Amino acid sequence: MTIAELLKAGERQLLDAGIGEAKTDAYLLLHYLTEKDRTFIFAHGDSEVSRADELTYREWLAKRSEHVPLQHIVGETEFMGLPFYSNPMALIPRIDTEFLVEEILKQLPDGAKVLDLCTGSGCILLSLMCYKKGIEGTASDISGRAIDLARMNEARLRRLGRLDGKITYCRCDLFEEIGGTYDLIVSNPPYIRTSEIETLMEEVRVYEPRIALDGSEDGLYFYREIAEKAGDHLNREGRIFLEIGAGQGRDVKGILESKGYRDVEIKRDYAGNERVASCLNR
Repeated sequence: MTIAELLKAGERQLLDAGIGEAKTDAYLLLHYLTEKDRTFIFAHGDSEVSRADELTYREWLAKRSEHVPLQHIVGETEFMGLPFYSNPMALIPRIDTEFLVEEILKQLPDGAKVLDLCTGSGCILLSLMCYKKGIEGTASDISGRAIDLARMNEARLRRLGRLDGKITYCRCDLFEEIGGTYDLIVSNPPYIRTSEIETLMEEVRVYEPRIALDGSEDGLYFYREIAEKAGDHLNREGRIFLEIGAGQGRDVKGILESKGYRDVEIKRDYAGNERVASCLNR
């Protein structure tokens, strides 16, 4: 079977399975499998695919047809131009969170001390450490398996020569075992209302860890907890950056201001959605 025929068969199968981005996903699965880019695939569509690659591709299509996230099938994803391992132990790094990292990079100096709460895959902290020099990072998460994934991503980026700063890991619930003070505290905490989780797309509802989604009845539990305790772990001019859900800006701003934090800002992402809350220490 040729590469063009296999790609077309993949598109049809994913369309029949109700996958919204069937054409894109069929291509991406083939790209990850063959390590060939779009130009090669379309310029050399008559190239024969090995039987082994064809069988693997069809196995991957079957999984994607069951709405298994593409990133879990291929085992990785790209975030901030960097490669990250991805598995069901933590949320898949998403482009929405890139906006958070970009906003932080505008203000974060080299050599800063950074605490990343609910680190998950580690994509936020590790990206900051790749693009700024001498960052001293601490990554915390209540999930030991998420910490394991973050360590794997750290090791990968070090092998690639992209990372040279120091990282400390802490398996704990938010600030439970965190000591010292930091120049920046960042978090992409769970912020989905409990009642809304069952309405999410299957890729998220079934295959992403619920502990990383559920922000309690109103979706704001973790913002209240962080606002209550973050000041004790920030240097005098330290900053907080938080990813927030669409429509949560006013509530999160109110929570931070009620605890005395200064210069509270809510920033919208490129799609116009409220995405980042930031402030100075109280």
